Amino acid sequence: MPLFGNTFSPKKTPPRKCASLSNLHLLDRSTREIELGLEYGIPTMNLAGQSLKFENGQWVAESGSFTGDRREMQRLRKRNQQLEEENNLLRLKVDILLDMLSETTAESHLMEKELEELKNHSRRRK
Repeated sequence: MPLFGNTFSPKKTPPRKCASLSNLHLLDRSTREIELGLEYGIPTMNLAGQSLKFENGQWVAESGSFTGDRREMQRLRKRNQQLEEENNLLRLKVDILLDMLSETTAESHLMEKELEELKNHSRRRK
């Protein structure tokens, strides 16, 4: 016997007669957009005075909205390319220097080992 009265037992809901009474699901996408007003257009945003739009999965500057100089953009791209090439050259130089260091260290260890063997050999003769 329950402590506070009857146990909770909700009534079952009757089954639905039809999933949808609207025929809009039968229309194609363009007709639905016109009927329901779902035409949003291309997403756009404004950053630092430059208007960008989202097309084919990428943000693209709108034509005519670029307030900077095209020559400045080309200069920056060229400078970026130069810096990338310089970075690649410096990485190559670091790799070469590390190889040289490891080679020199290995030679040094071999010479120390030979010197130690010569010392031990000369001690045995005495």
